[in-house]
Amino acid sequence: MNVTDLKTGTVYKEGNDPVVVVKYEHTKTARGGATVKVKVRNLITGQVLTKGYSHTARVEDADISRKKMQYLYKDNDFIFMDPNSFSQVSIPLDIIGDSEKFMSEGENVMIMYFEDKPVSIELPNTIVFEIKYTEPGFKGNTVTSTFKDATLSNGTNVKVPMFIKIGDKVKIDTRTGTYVSKA
Repeated sequence: MNVTDLKTGTVYKEGNDPVVVVKYEHTKTARGGATVKVKVRNLITGQVLTKGYSHTARVEDADISRKKMQYLYKDNDFIFMDPNSFSQVSIPLDIIGDSEKFMSEGENVMIMYFEDKPVSIELPNTIVFEIKYTEPGFKGNTVTSTFKDATLSNGTNVKVPMFIKIGDKVKIDTRTGTYVSKA
């Protein structure tokens, strides 16, 4: 594929490893040709690199397959189940990474496979959680956009607006870990 076809989230092969584009930038200079700069994350090692390409360069498409799985529980590894065949897959923590903070039992995720080995998981962009604990908001303190600490139903701590109470359901952005809205 041509490097100008790359965009955020595209997976291609760099050397023998698959990499995912984290950031894409296309620049054109007055006399020189256009260049493409990408920030990529290696799906095998987790290393983040910045690569520069000429606009005419080509990259090799990675043979990535995605499979929808349901998160069951965490033992030493994370256990997922295929909802169609009911077969279970064990994935280690180093592949899950920071996504662990937003996983809750029964949640559906996309698992990316490279050469029949799981290399990464993709959570939905937003997930709804129940607030298990937060300090009460004070009267008159709800007009400004001040935030307070809250603990979600899965034990993760996030910042929420002052009007959120224990038992409220909130939508959290899994990419940034921030409050989006009340659910």
